[in-house]
Amino acid sequence: MQKKLVSLCAISALFSISAFAQEPESARYDRALAAGYKAQFICSGLWNGGKSLPDIKADELTGIYERIADIVPDLTEEVDESSRQVRVRFADDAPPRVAIWNRKSGCTAMPIGLGGIKAGAQTKMRDFGDDRLWPMGDRDAVAGTSARSPDLESAADRAFQPQVYGGKTSAVLILRDGKIHAEKYKNGHDLHTGQRTWSVAKSIAGTLIGHSVQQGVLDVSARAAIPQWQKFGDPRQSITIDNLMRMASGLVSDTAGNRTDPIYMGGATVSERGPIWPLLYQPGTRFRYANNDTLLAVLAAQAQYQRSDNGMPAVQDTEFDPHGFFQKLGMTRTYAETDWQDNYILSSQVWTTARDLGRLGILYLNNGMWNGERLLPDNWREYVSSPSGPQPEGRNFGYGATFWLMNQSDGIPEDAFAAFGNRGQYLVIIPSKNLVIVRRGYDTSEDRFDIEAFTKAIVATIDR
Repeated sequence: MQKKLVSLCAISALFSISAFAQEPESARYDRALAAGYKAQFICSGLWNGGKSLPDIKADELTGIYERIADIVPDLTEEVDESSRQVRVRFADDAPPRVAIWNRKSGCTAMPIGLGGIKAGAQTKMRDFGDDRLWPMGDRDAVAGTSARSPDLESAADRAFQPQVYGGKTSAVLILRDGKIHAEKYKNGHDLHTGQRTWSVAKSIAGTLIGHSVQQGVLDVSARAAIPQWQKFGDPRQSITIDNLMRMASGLVSDTAGNRTDPIYMGGATVSERGPIWPLLYQPGTRFRYANNDTLLAVLAAQAQYQRSDNGMPAVQDTEFDPHGFFQKLGMTRTYAETDWQDNYILSSQVWTTARDLGRLGILYLNNGMWNGERLLPDNWREYVSSPSGPQPEGRNFGYGATFWLMNQSDGIPEDAFAAFGNRGQYLVIIPSKNLVIVRRGYDTSEDRFDIEAFTKAIVATIDR
């Protein structure tokens, strides 16, 4: 018995020593993540969002993920305007974390330990076309005075009163019949200030996939052509793009939401990390909200442009091109960011303005038509807003295909659907009212904006 007790004590001591030995490595990794986060957000905030560095630090770098919240303020950034790079050092014996801007896809986070970069970063500015007529530009975007309702403008103002709906609002935009009827911004922001969409990007991803369907490149009912799953006997071959768009892949994810910290903050790539999770449930039988499902849906879409199997023809002289799609819509200040191997991180990393989200909403009000061109299939709005598949439990909102559904809320029309994102990013689309509501914010997990109550108030105001 004594010998056994000694052995147990030795084992316990070994585990204690092991845990102690690993602590510095864990702390180092957290600092590397924090540095990557800070470099990425400063880079994107400056050159995607048009924000000042003090505003970025006050808004984007506060109220953030607990794991890195206390580390970020202690790290010093180096901003290189000439090459559009941000560098943040996390250890004396390692290269800094680096984020690099380009005019097409915004900022790219480089991997931990990056030893060098390619010269000649592209910094040419975009042609924003602000003087074009709305919605392609900003001219004549606002409805005439006689058409606007003071009550609607007052309702928008209340979104900035924390005691009414909560949160920390940065922008509100309300459109009816394709025109702006109310628009308001926090101090330091305006119609051209960009913010990260967070998970609103998932709905943007669904829209881009719809455009690929319209081009004849994709079939959402087809199996997701993930190259890493093509080995004989891999059960993940049965997962369809539709399963991924409906958060019903059946794949394991480490946490609810599947945080994907290595991709978002660590400089890992979608193609490396996205396909690694094993199958736990039969695809299409269980709802599990996960960043990874959207990342895989987009990875499959990107791969399809170079494929000719799966019953779908490869498209020659074209690519999966968010930038080109945004240009068609006049979303000239929208950036879909990639990892350093050019995979789009469309589960979260899109930067855009309130007006650009309004343009996206108008596309859905128009049922996928834009300037006489069909950009989305004629049934796409119905598809993304239909709850075909397993549904989230214990929530007021259902789920379609990359969009949330607001059809369970009294006082909100049954055809209302929406894009929701972390920190209070919302795009609500109500076709029966010809209504689009955009709300942007810097909310925290302890103080969230009540989008359901706000939407009810707007609907009630226009129904008077």
